[in-house]
Amino acid sequence: MLDLRKHAKKIILTACTGLVILSFAFSDDYFQASKNLEIFTSLYKEVNVNYVDEINTSEMIQTGIEAMLESMDPYTEFVPESDMEDYRMKYVSTQYGGIGTSVQLHDGKFLIAETFEGFPAQKSDLRAGDVITAINSLFLKGKTYESVSTMLKGPKGTALKITVDRPGLNTPLTVDVIRDEITQPNVSYSGLIDDHIGYIKLDKFLENSGNEVSEALTSILKSKPSGLILDLRSNGGGILQEAVKIVNLFVAANTTVVTQKGKTKEKSYTYKTYNPPIAPNIPLIVLVNSRSASASEIVAGALQDLDRAVIIGQRSYGKGLVQQSFNLPYNSLIKVTVAKYYTPSGRCIQSLDYTHRSAQGEVVKVADSLISEYHTKAGRLVYDGSGIYPDQFVTPQRYSPIAITLLSKFYIFDYATLYRSTHKQLTSAKDFRLTDTEYTDFVKYMSDKDYNYFTKTEKLVNELQEEAEKEKKLTEIRTEFDALKKKVYTSKQNDLNQFKEEIKLILENEIVSRYYFQKGRMEQAFNTDLEIKSAQAILSDKAVLASILKGNGKYKSIGKPVLGFTANVPEQ
Repeated sequence: MLDLRKHAKKIILTACTGLVILSFAFSDDYFQASKNLEIFTSLYKEVNVNYVDEINTSEMIQTGIEAMLESMDPYTEFVPESDMEDYRMKYVSTQYGGIGTSVQLHDGKFLIAETFEGFPAQKSDLRAGDVITAINSLFLKGKTYESVSTMLKGPKGTALKITVDRPGLNTPLTVDVIRDEITQPNVSYSGLIDDHIGYIKLDKFLENSGNEVSEALTSILKSKPSGLILDLRSNGGGILQEAVKIVNLFVAANTTVVTQKGKTKEKSYTYKTYNPPIAPNIPLIVLVNSRSASASEIVAGALQDLDRAVIIGQRSYGKGLVQQSFNLPYNSLIKVTVAKYYTPSGRCIQSLDYTHRSAQGEVVKVADSLISEYHTKAGRLVYDGSGIYPDQFVTPQRYSPIAITLLSKFYIFDYATLYRSTHKQLTSAKDFRLTDTEYTDFVKYMSDKDYNYFTKTEKLVNELQEEAEKEKKLTEIRTEFDALKKKVYTSKQNDLNQFKEEIKLILENEIVSRYYFQKGRMEQAFNTDLEIKSAQAILSDKAVLASILKGNGKYKSIGKPVLGFTANVPEQ
């Protein structure tokens, strides 16, 4: 009994000591925060009262908030009341009141880049390529993009009078449009490829994405497909719980999908499936690329760790951080990174280390020495710290310099608009092909256009000239060098013909979108999509599919890091 009392006293003493230390630490943190807030308030007051010029109070405070958060990761952000609608559109729901168009400011003009099928703009025959010049008789010249976007949005059922300039028409066209509720689906396409393989394109993980994938899958299963392709390419993620619902469609109930680990117990949680799957046995392919992030990586990583799907494409982005939103005064909020997430094998796929920055304050990737090895359910080797590496890597398609130039200068876009004005209809999205005669017409269309660009060869020739001048060798090789430049220039002039097949494919895809919108664009691209072709080949070869999932031979290790490896970072 005495020993127990002594032991109890030790426990109480230890606990009290811990509480004192904790209280002291909390008190010190509170003091430091209170002290610096007081300094900040006093600093602002003195600057506001004494600075020689008038200051913008709101802008100044906003700058201070952004500077404070800049030391963290880019996903921790303050959202003022003025940005709340855009925030909801980006992270929560794609539902708003409007006419259903995508508008771009190009060369000082408000250009309709795309109309969404089934919504007011398309029903009123507003088209991609139309230039909006006035809304409700208010001319837009000199207006900002934000103000025009606000003018187009509004309550369902309200009317707009939109005036556009349309290529092929000599006079402006005025169209009456009634705003409607615009809901852009998370699933932008679903159906069968080649009549026997199901395909679902999921663009984002926002509200209802799990139900949309479930409905699309249920419809596809009625056709008894031989396999399914779930396309998560360029899907930047969204709501974590929606990712869990989608994994649940393919794996048994009570299976761990993802675990999040935060600073506190309340921020740490394991997400498991909770319903019987509707497609537990269908052969499954998931497509990813360097712009597949967050919830996309949860789905791809979980299905890979569970050996349930073959992942095809390129290494994913590597965002293994979980955010949570907290309401702030005056209808603002802050989105804070509260945890890191881990796939079923235990790996965290976060590729950039925001905590341990370089001496210059730059964010660095997770060091190769810190990357660890994990095992899938079947024993395949996978690795953390670098996104999700595909089981089957497909080299991404790279456009030629001339194709990039034609796209960036809107020549492809403008020609598709011109084509639409002279061709009333296309018989099919999948089968549409430009004839050689039509491509010749495009080359003629480009004859008076400025599409100057530098090829890699030209850059090398210019570098050669600079080095030759430095070494005083240019005079000796002048004749040969001038001949080389002339040949390079002549070859460049022939690029429209040399890259004819590549440019034709891009043209065909843009033209198809004028008649069949986003779905038509996808269907037309099925013919040449390298990742889809790879998926079709694997789904058609059950032996290869089984070998990948079992980890036989070369499929035993997936994405082992090598010296010099760098993480994929998508374009901003």
